[in-house]
Amino acid sequence: MTTALRREQVLGYRVRAQQLDREEGELADTTVLDVGAQDTGPDGALWALAIRGVDVSGVSDDDLAMAWTIRGAPHVYRRSDLPHVATSVWPYSEADAAKRVFDATKPLKEAGIGALEALGEVARTMRSVVTEPMAKGEVSTRMTALMGRPYLRYCRPCQATHLYEMPFRLAALHAGLELRPRTSPPVLRPVPGFEWAGGAGRRYDVIRGYLRVYGPATPKQVAEYLEAPVKEVRAHWPADTVEVSLDGQTRWLLAEDADLLEAGPVRTTRLLGPYDLFLQARDRSLLVAEPRRAKELWPVLGRPGAVLSDGEIVGTWRPRKAGKSFAVRVELWTGDSTSLRGAVEEQAEKLAQYRGSRLSSVDFAE
Repeated sequence: MTTALRREQVLGYRVRAQQLDREEGELADTTVLDVGAQDTGPDGALWALAIRGVDVSGVSDDDLAMAWTIRGAPHVYRRSDLPHVATSVWPYSEADAAKRVFDATKPLKEAGIGALEALGEVARTMRSVVTEPMAKGEVSTRMTALMGRPYLRYCRPCQATHLYEMPFRLAALHAGLELRPRTSPPVLRPVPGFEWAGGAGRRYDVIRGYLRVYGPATPKQVAEYLEAPVKEVRAHWPADTVEVSLDGQTRWLLAEDADLLEAGPVRTTRLLGPYDLFLQARDRSLLVAEPRRAKELWPVLGRPGAVLSDGEIVGTWRPRKAGKSFAVRVELWTGDSTSLRGAVEEQAEKLAQYRGSRLSSVDFAE
């Protein structure tokens, strides 16, 4: 018999699985680093670690490394894990690679070049070009002079010809390159002593990773997260899953994680960064059912952060910085109370400390 789950069970699972309910933790046991913490904006990967109990004040580049991986976005991992990560995020097949490189697929195919072959060629060229830290623009310029026409496109915003973006990003880690933190435009540099791992292993398998941190899911949701074909995700689906039902939809959960569903309600408040792992789930309607609120939380441009309270997204927040003064603007959708406001103010104080600023105010929208 298929187990029927309640929405609050799944949300509670996610809070616990993503360690948003803990006050202290170490890099070694922080699950988000197994799957990658997206580093977009000032409240990116390090803030994601901080709200999971990690003291980030002493974290250095020797501990963490950043690379373009899932969906071509910059993600942070433990430096020692990079060889396994490089293996785990590589496309499963030619069809998978063709989907992930987006608009580069057509000209490559017309030239008789497979997407996997193209990614390999871009990686080899990048490896030969980037022998020291180098800005993305310079890397692109040098590679454009070395690559054939099927690899290049005319970019209207830049008014220049350069490589297609997704092959450029997805090949970088394969080439043994990482991103230097806190650089804009991005700076690429060789990973010291980089060698490919023989296999990704269960811990870094990207499909297992999604199921570990989000719980019950469908192959389609995982495929959307990876920007991979559903067929490929199904072909690599873990054998040790159990079937469950959520709102009449069949989903699957790693059998070893089923106990997290029965752990009871969670009691915690966090200010999630705009691209926090909790907000990256591909079943957004489970997190925020009301379409109007979903548009506020996930606009096309300029995402706010989210207020997480007891497993629910109950509002949004935005930072306001002027010099050394730092304010937080909060809009609560539901559950507005003295205790919730107090918890939000406490988290805002932690955010200001993380930013190296003094908290001047927390302004609640009326």
